[in-house]
Amino acid sequence: MSDGSAIEWTEATWNPTTGCDRVSAGCDHCYALTLAKRLKAMGSAKYQRDGDLRTSGPGFGVATHAGALGEPFRWRQPRLVFVNSMSDLFHAKVPVEFIRRVFAVMEATPQHTYQVLTKRSRRVRRLAPSLNWPANLWLGVSVENEQVSYRVDDLRMVPAAVRFLSCEPLLGPLTDLSLDGIGWVIVGGESGPGCRPMDPRWAREIRDNCQQAHVPFFFKQWGGRTPKAGGRELDGRTWDEMPTPAALNAA
Repeated sequence: MSDGSAIEWTEATWNPTTGCDRVSAGCDHCYALTLAKRLKAMGSAKYQRDGDLRTSGPGFGVATHAGALGEPFRWRQPRLVFVNSMSDLFHAKVPVEFIRRVFAVMEATPQHTYQVLTKRSRRVRRLAPSLNWPANLWLGVSVENEQVSYRVDDLRMVPAAVRFLSCEPLLGPLTDLSLDGIGWVIVGGESGPGCRPMDPRWAREIRDNCQQAHVPFFFKQWGGRTPKAGGRELDGRTWDEMPTPAALNAA
């Protein structure tokens, strides 16, 4: 079953797929890869398939879990749900038919709001016309530096109810970031062993861009040895802005 989430910008997680492969700099210190190895050692059934050691690891091979598709129907209260905190729904190894089944569950449970985050923006863009997009689905892309800013352009072509950016871990400036068609931006620094520091100027620049464009801005963390080590305040306050119905219509 899915549990409540410690991630500040959601309420619960749901993992109908697990496993992934590193594809860009933001993946270098992937928390999910490390956690999957631990879960495999504990005997967790979802994490017994190993991935390629060059890009993945023990317990982190891509797998689909049809048995997990019924979970949202059993939640009594409406939830804000992060889909696949331990995977990427649009990984090339996830069959299109299974993606459609996940979308169908979202559509059949309109009381919940689903947040899907991907680094595979090209596949999303290519598949978008063939998918039935539920009104309660928010889709985001990870944008850790300018080298992957093309993901934002791909995202703009997708008919999600909310299109959002996760600039975490933020590894460089996003000076020319256009927020046209974007309904929400999350920024955060990296945490864990070997974490790469985030320059405060990078975070401020994105925040100021969001304010000018009237896009909700969420500052998740500075990062450090642990996620909470650096705190969550930016310039003396927390930034917990979320999309609102008015913002959704404007995005």
